[in-house]
Amino acid sequence: MSAAAAAERAARDSYGRLLAFLLAQGGGFAAAEDALADAFAAALATWPATGVPERPEAWLLTAARRRLTDAHRRRATATEAAPEVLRRALAEAETTPDAIPDHRLALLVACAAPEVELGARAPLMLQTVLGLDAARIASAFLVAPAAMGQRLVRAKRRLKEAGARFRLPDQTDVAARLPEVLAAIYAAYAAGAADPADGGTLAGEAAWLARLLAAMVPEDAEAQGLAALLLHLEARRPAGRDGGGRYVPLSAQDPAHWDAARQAEAETLLRRAATLAQPGRYQWEAAIASAHAMRRVLGRTPWGDILLLYDALVTATGSPVAAVNRAVVLAEVESPSAGLAALRVAGTDARLADYQPYWAALAAIAARAGAAEEALDAKRRAVGLATDPAVRNFLLEEG
Repeated sequence: MSAAAAAERAARDSYGRLLAFLLAQGGGFAAAEDALADAFAAALATWPATGVPERPEAWLLTAARRRLTDAHRRRATATEAAPEVLRRALAEAETTPDAIPDHRLALLVACAAPEVELGARAPLMLQTVLGLDAARIASAFLVAPAAMGQRLVRAKRRLKEAGARFRLPDQTDVAARLPEVLAAIYAAYAAGAADPADGGTLAGEAAWLARLLAAMVPEDAEAQGLAALLLHLEARRPAGRDGGGRYVPLSAQDPAHWDAARQAEAETLLRRAATLAQPGRYQWEAAIASAHAMRRVLGRTPWGDILLLYDALVTATGSPVAAVNRAVVLAEVESPSAGLAALRVAGTDARLADYQPYWAALAAIAARAGAAEEALDAKRRAVGLATDPAVRNFLLEEG
């Protein structure tokens, strides 16, 4: 593997973990980001000549901590003791990848601190902890990439001006900031699952963080619901591609290819959430995924039950994405014409203008309802918006 490819892979797989570790040492956000950026720059300058190290993550951590150490030394006065961050950095100089504590969940909670404006909290988590760029974050939140980029820049500038220093959160912090953390983990999963180049890494990391969070706050029903939802989605995600890498929609997937162990764990979490009597968005979505999983047992999809669950979800959230999915289910329960009418109503929400699954659903249901011209126009739009080649090919082959 080339030096550039190794650095790119380390950035994709380890950036959030390394940044969280540096911040957990007690430094400021800007300083930690600068140190890590310098470490990656040093890697690109050094590795082509010396070769890629056996443990790139450890090399980058050492380089970043050296940068932080130098900065603290420059600021230290003759009468002051070495800062705590310096003492820890020197004491842990031999850290290896296996020994690097994973503070990403703590950093997710820290990103929801009062210093961060409300609309930037979940996006900041996605960028700093999970490594998503502004364009992917914007897609997850159905906003323009330029607007999301400005939001992130503004959030970081305000953090720097406020001199905010992150710390490992306590249980009170977790409880107060939980909604933003759940939203970020969910968005990260969606982004990873939709990216064929990711290979499931980001989706798997998001599911792991959701499970960890559910264990941390067992009294929170929505944390249990999100973990259950992502486990159900992970259970069937590999079945979304056949042996040749072609896209397989949920309705055509073989339930025998779903991960039964993950589904069982998801059901345990969903039952635990139900006992807490605190219904919410993630629990509704997990219940929908659970109903789809029943096809393994029933041999059919319980569309009527799923429609009732979507009714509750749309009422509770007003989500345009949920409205699109409900329209698709309505086409199965009542008729393609009923589903098409509901899709047309959902499509009046401007946030769906560039939402590819909306146009794909419109193309499929319009074709079934006999609206051939509308179906063709929607299909062209869906193909143009598709970023996954397998999905694009599937759309082109349909009809």
